[in-house]
Amino acid sequence: MTTRPAPSLQGAASSRTARAGRAGRLVVPALETALRLFLAGLFAYASLDKIAHPDQFAAIIRDYRLLPQAAVPFTAVVLPWLEAVLALALVLGKWREGALFLSVALLVAFFASLVANMARGLDVSCGCFSTATGSGGNMAWYLVRDGFFVLAGLGAWYLGVWRRRSPDG
Repeated sequence: MTTRPAPSLQGAASSRTARAGRAGRLVVPALETALRLFLAGLFAYASLDKIAHPDQFAAIIRDYRLLPQAAVPFTAVVLPWLEAVLALALVLGKWREGALFLSVALLVAFFASLVANMARGLDVSCGCFSTATGSGGNMAWYLVRDGFFVLAGLGAWYLGVWRRRSPDG
């Protein structure tokens, strides 16, 4: 009768570490893809009404009082198309680094514009997903929601760009 040596604690720990590493290699790309597709859906949905109604979107941009009047019509036409192209790039995974960087930059700019208006006491209609005119909006809700969008964008950028570039990523 042969006896096997008892497994060492070090061997069991390294086995758990190896399993966790394999699981992480599967979860991280899936999470990055999920966040990237979430952002793509967000930008695609946000662009639709603004593309269809650039004049109403221009009125919303004007209400923010952040851009010179001469820049408002140009922004009202270009920004929704930029969002649509970003959505497509995020879905296809093409130009991933640039698309994720620009997505985060836009989300941070949108968040900052809400913060600036809230600090000035302006109650503006967000214009994020609809150009329908209203009496303003719930700025606290916009900040929470857009803060979540910024975090999702940063998470996608971290997993899709920064982590891939790190030596142990």
